[in-house]
Amino acid sequence: MPAPPTPQSTLAPVLADWYRSSARDLPWRRPEFHDRFGAWGTLVSEFMLQQTPVTRVIPHLEAWLERWPTPTAMSQATPAEVVQQWANLGYPRRALWLHRAAIEVLARHCGMVPRDIDALLALSGIGDYTARAVATFAFGDRHPVVDTNTRRVLARALDADLSPARPRVATCRRWTGCFPNRMLSPPSSTRR
Repeated sequence: MPAPPTPQSTLAPVLADWYRSSARDLPWRRPEFHDRFGAWGTLVSEFMLQQTPVTRVIPHLEAWLERWPTPTAMSQATPAEVVQQWANLGYPRRALWLHRAAIEVLARHCGMVPRDIDALLALSGIGDYTARAVATFAFGDRHPVVDTNTRRVLARALDADLSPARPRVATCRRWTGCFPNRMLSPPSSTRR
């Protein structure tokens, strides 16, 4: 007799079904966005989405990527131009970090956003969440991308501890084991 289903074995299909029926249509989830801007578009969107509502990000992201469609293009801008383009997204230091990261991508990676988590973490302004998000959403790699909202959903579904601190690596690994390798369709449709 097979073992009864566990929350871990039933969670992935439930979340995948919910996502397919409820996901918002956002530019960075569309295949044409990834075809046009690749990992750079993902990186820019992740910088902009930090502590900024999606509705404010969308018009700025489109204008930003029209002006600087690649890290090479942005690396040639001045810091003043970058901050001015950032406009009312808040926390203008993020714009300067993104500018610095574009320069580093050009210098260290020949203008191509790296896929490797450690290489992403070595770029200015990129922490663990952003590095994992870029590797996952731009390249389709399998890494736990855990923010506060993800932590809340998983903690409730798995009856886990919901502490305000970042989850421990062991907790992320345990959560990763709850999901099959191919839970959703290709990376372009798995964004927030």
